[in-house]
Amino acid sequence: MSDLAYERVLEALFERKVQAGSFVSQGELSEIVDVPVAPLRDALRVLEAEGILTIHPRSGIQFVRPGFELTRATYQFRLILERAAVRIFAEEGDEDLIVAMGRRHKDLIETIASNGLTTADLLEMEELERLLHNAVIGILRNPLIESSYRRMHNYLRLLRLDRKLTAPIVLRTLKEHVEIVEACRKRDADRAESALDAHFQAAMQRSLGLI
Repeated sequence: MSDLAYERVLEALFERKVQAGSFVSQGELSEIVDVPVAPLRDALRVLEAEGILTIHPRSGIQFVRPGFELTRATYQFRLILERAAVRIFAEEGDEDLIVAMGRRHKDLIETIASNGLTTADLLEMEELERLLHNAVIGILRNPLIESSYRRMHNYLRLLRLDRKLTAPIVLRTLKEHVEIVEACRKRDADRAESALDAHFQAAMQRSLGLI
């Protein structure tokens, strides 16, 4: 039940049933996620340790509000993990996968440039992002890193709750991905690392609304 409570609390946050930065009582949250208080309490302790919320005794539960520090820390953590991984992926990654990722990115860029941005395009964009970054992390074959990366993804989803995606923003992101994929296709680890650095720097600035 505590695992179920953990998933439902995150679902409630990402689906805006509870708002980032808001205060709620354990009783209110128990009703929202439809889980008894006892297993909910266990889940809340885990989520507090992961930095998603803060438990205030006799006051309530406060969900974290995205800001500069969380954004900076999230992208710094991603860069530390993926910088080493992308070098290995560039040298050892499956060639068929790399070629397929490149083709899907270029097809989506052409579709958006020609027809504008649709809901289906956004879903494909999200799938390509998961595919690329999970493939890069997966090349390390390290379950501890993969577990940490999955938790980090919760911060990313939190940071992206209020982002507005437009065709120019999505196209810039896709083109940054293409630079990484092309470097990996050419087995150029230095170029892949440089492209990843540039992508994360731009992504952090987009999250902060600077570009």
